[in-house]
Amino acid sequence: MNGKDCVVMTYLIECEDDPRAFATKIASDQSTGTFVDLPGETPELKARVAARVLDVRELSTATVPSIPQSSRGSSYRRAEADIAFPIEAIGDDLAALMTITIGGVFSIRGLTGIRVLRMQLPDGFGASYPGPRFGITGTRRLTGVFDRPLIGTIIKPSLGLRPNETAEMVSELIASGVDFIKDDEKLCGPPYSPLEERVKAIMPLIKDHEQRTGKKVMYAFNISHVDSDVMMRNHDIVADAGGNAAVININSIGQGAFLFLRKRSRLALHAHRNGWDILTRHPGLGMNFSVYQQYWRLLGVDQFQINGIGSKYWEPDDSFVRSFHDLAAPFQAEIQSPMPVVCSGQWGGQAPETYHRTGKTLDFLYLCGGGVVSHPGGPGAGVKAVQQAWEAAREGIDLGTYAQTHPELKQALDKFGSRK
Repeated sequence: MNGKDCVVMTYLIECEDDPRAFATKIASDQSTGTFVDLPGETPELKARVAARVLDVRELSTATVPSIPQSSRGSSYRRAEADIAFPIEAIGDDLAALMTITIGGVFSIRGLTGIRVLRMQLPDGFGASYPGPRFGITGTRRLTGVFDRPLIGTIIKPSLGLRPNETAEMVSELIASGVDFIKDDEKLCGPPYSPLEERVKAIMPLIKDHEQRTGKKVMYAFNISHVDSDVMMRNHDIVADAGGNAAVININSIGQGAFLFLRKRSRLALHAHRNGWDILTRHPGLGMNFSVYQQYWRLLGVDQFQINGIGSKYWEPDDSFVRSFHDLAAPFQAEIQSPMPVVCSGQWGGQAPETYHRTGKTLDFLYLCGGGVVSHPGGPGAGVKAVQQAWEAAREGIDLGTYAQTHPELKQALDKFGSRK
């Protein structure tokens, strides 16, 4: 068994006994499915499908100090375990991969913690999946923005805007030079703002602006629905009206529904990972984003929300930076990279640190909600303030200095500058 014919998973194991014994249990339970020999089971069969423990590296408790001590006492032990699962037992099915490598691992008795740290797929695994249709290059082509980050904002349900009122805000945003607008993940199609009416109110504005200026603002309508047929109908409403993007709540609809959509889609698919924190927030449970994102890159996410510097949520800056680089890291040769979406409590103030912490790349979408729509000068001024912050960041000019000749940025610094 080698890297060409298996999937290698690396787990963080916490237990009170020998972690090597638990690594063996994981390998057995998640491949052959039993700890004992069954009638009729042959060594040849077991050799084809049995997982194998490659290595176990015991860690000192100080190595992972962020994990709380086990409530059962202080005698717990931690280790990293590499386990190889044969492709013979998985095939090319992501549902089988999720089931075998993750599904039952968390149920094993005696573990006080377990987390999936890394997943290494064999070369060629991506050939069975479509990957992003647009990704970074396609998103840039659709928006006509090639030399800087895309600047975007969000229509929030808390605003309670009906379709015609949403269109009024969109009109102001378009005039300000915004590149991207999206429905909030919770704005699926409430009675006060049905998707079809929202599309009818917004798309003529976008098309008129494109005809006059040559710039087509990307609007990602939320088409998520538990019924795949309804979701496809929503997709067609947007695409037939001339739209080019859609928001998908990926954890809400599931992998199968997303793949169903991706194979038929004409739109850039913007992934909101709502519910992701259940899988990752506890440092001793769940999985790392480096594992999670591989599934969705294979399935075809074009744009991937990953929080940002100084996020309004729990995620530390270092975790965001790792996620950003995970999306940029080389993957399967057949699969292009999705565009990272820097979001969650962003405004112009985080631009300099974001620029430096992400390696001075410009290949991402910088998405601001309140940082745009709550600007003292209105949403249009909010867009200009973010654009000005990024001009300053790229030129290496202090924001306060740049704000002296850029009033929209000055207003933003005065209002949001105390945010941590």
